[in-house]
Amino acid sequence: MTDRTISVDYLARVEGEGALRVRIHERAVDSVELAIFEPPRYFEAFLRGRSYFEAPDITARICGICPVAYQMSACHAMERGLGLSIAPEVRALRRLLYCGEWIESHALHVYLLHLPDFFGVPDAIHLAKDHREVVERGLALKRAGNELMTVLGGREIHPINVRVGGFYRVPARDELEALRPSLANALYLAEETVRLTASLSFPDLENDYEFVSLRHPDEYPMNEGEVVSSRGLRIPMARYDEEFREIQVPYSHALHSVRRDGGSYLVGPMARYANNRDRLGPRADAIVREVGLEPVVRNPFRSVIVRAVEMVYACEEALRIIDGYRPPDRPYVEADGALATDGCVAITEAPRGMLYHRYRLDATGTIRDARIVAPTSQNQKRIEEDVRAVVERSIDLESEPLTVACEQAIRNHDPCISCATHFLSLDLVRD
Repeated sequence: MTDRTISVDYLARVEGEGALRVRIHERAVDSVELAIFEPPRYFEAFLRGRSYFEAPDITARICGICPVAYQMSACHAMERGLGLSIAPEVRALRRLLYCGEWIESHALHVYLLHLPDFFGVPDAIHLAKDHREVVERGLALKRAGNELMTVLGGREIHPINVRVGGFYRVPARDELEALRPSLANALYLAEETVRLTASLSFPDLENDYEFVSLRHPDEYPMNEGEVVSSRGLRIPMARYDEEFREIQVPYSHALHSVRRDGGSYLVGPMARYANNRDRLGPRADAIVREVGLEPVVRNPFRSVIVRAVEMVYACEEALRIIDGYRPPDRPYVEADGALATDGCVAITEAPRGMLYHRYRLDATGTIRDARIVAPTSQNQKRIEEDVRAVVERSIDLESEPLTVACEQAIRNHDPCISCATHFLSLDLVRD
């Protein structure tokens, strides 16, 4: 009888602290535990007693990678509860801001966190040593996204120009036009990224995911839509709590979000693409056809291609919005008066997947209760199952390559978790 335990005590560069423990018993995976030792951050508690108007700025501080997603979910939730109607031009600007976040976040993940795995180097510094042009392409893409966020949000991290009802200030047309050259170049670079990632070699692995995302009647989803799954679920955002629940596991301080029956599901680029392939723009559709990307991607290692496709879409969509932009009559609308309501619910598509916000206000507009479910929580159980699948097919590997394989399985999924896969220590127990 042989027991092996892969125990990683600390995962660096994660929102909080984490570890991975995989136990193998008699050539079978006995357990996989992705433990996030994130201490209580109390953001939902911070929101209680604050004005609904403060929610976008407070929640933006939850994440430095996707602050726009937190702001947009908060804004949409409050506006839905308060019955605010947003001008089409403001709606378009919000979508444009989201494009900036998708571009910079996907570029960060693809080039700085994920591609080193495929080039066989430990990090982007080593990648730049032999493939400088590859890293420079990624940095140019990220810069284009950051510039867009700066113009619309006031700064590239934790934007300060977003508010319930719209923006404090909207850009003049010439301000957006000035971004067009860098975005046009970013579109070309994003298409080259799809070609590069599609040429990589991938492990022969497919998983049976339930893909969950928003779906909009006309658009590739960012801010609006119904919640749908690849197994037939279709519900309005307000019914999210009826189909999904959070559970506590004994080895982690982070909650796991699961389906009502306890099953795992996947959110993020692969899910959006599977449920919305027919909503891609012409350039994104053309590059997908050129590289022969399948309509549903079930190999988690090929998620790098899907992220690149979404960068193409975000660049294309940003240019479309800029070309049709007309400044709104007013940058924002005011609430006539807050109502006691439980109807402040919204979901938007962060780069990593669906981000759920629910608030309860009293008659003065004060937040009495808040609940936020991040994409990382929704993917944790599914990531554990992916690690299990990788270990099962690589059971005979020695400790070091098996550890690397586990790291790569985690890195496939999202920027926050992928940052958590630089393992500082490894303890392998053989009985």
